[in-house]
Amino acid sequence: MSKTILVVAEIRGGAVRQVTLEALSAAAVIHGGTGRTAAVLIGSEVSAYSGVLAQHGADTVYIVEHADLEHYQPEAFAAALEAVMQQAKPDVLLLGHTAVGRDLAPAIAARLGAGQMADVTGIDIQDGRVTFTRPIYAGKAFETKAFTESGTPWVVTLRPNNIKAGEADSSRQAPSVNVDYPSPSLRAVIRDVVQKTSGKIDLSEAKVVISGGRGVRSAEGFQPLEELAAVLGGAVGASRGACDAGYCDYALQIGQTGKVVTPELYIACGISGAIQHLAGMSQSRVIVAINKDPEAPIFKVADYGIVGDLFEIVPLLTKEFRTLLASR
Repeated sequence: MSKTILVVAEIRGGAVRQVTLEALSAAAVIHGGTGRTAAVLIGSEVSAYSGVLAQHGADTVYIVEHADLEHYQPEAFAAALEAVMQQAKPDVLLLGHTAVGRDLAPAIAARLGAGQMADVTGIDIQDGRVTFTRPIYAGKAFETKAFTESGTPWVVTLRPNNIKAGEADSSRQAPSVNVDYPSPSLRAVIRDVVQKTSGKIDLSEAKVVISGGRGVRSAEGFQPLEELAAVLGGAVGASRGACDAGYCDYALQIGQTGKVVTPELYIACGISGAIQHLAGMSQSRVIVAINKDPEAPIFKVADYGIVGDLFEIVPLLTKEFRTLLASR
């Protein structure tokens, strides 16, 4: 299927985000090796990341650099992306289903009069037609949809951790194309960003998530969870109940009104399993629940359940994992 796919790259913490690399793999699935994969970098000093995009499948890297683009600003980024699309003429626009992607994708789709598919977790080819799978009803069901041939680009956002990123090929290179920033009239300008961080590892892209609920009982109760996360190289999350109780920052919240995560391993500690929380983590590969209440709803979705006190069990898990990993 000869299509041109344009991937919007995101940079965070001085590195290309994992979901961008996953989007580059998704592009190859869509065009089946008969089309072209392009990527776009938008920012103030981002050209240095073009090599990483090339190594992961980009055939061309478009670059828009300007002082107005140092921080994400909807009007500025939308104008920059639209300028790139006029040159690249993509059939499909791929973005991560991140804070930036969720904001930018519908803005571009509206400008172009194009259709949008949000929060995609799977891509398949059926009878020569590209289909997209996405969760509905807070993850209780899935739907498979396809775009009509309307003549406008498809706009798609991909949920992190659902499409495997390809291995980097250090021999690959791609030409860079500098695109002039159109300098639109901005109604607001971001001068600085004061950012609260949920940890060294991005919660939405973490392979392992250790999450705490009201059962941790206090802010100090998250300490055992942080120690376990450190051993497993994971991130710490929380239920809304824990956030509302003031045990942790809302940046850690997982659920229908928080972040949606799909790690390889999710360990729920002291979380009852309200439907709002399940909406944010039920698609995790392996779910382990630790709770004193054997009737807690979280056990209905868990692959493994441990009935007991998390303050006894989590330190034991930490000790066992540390010993196991040290022996390798």
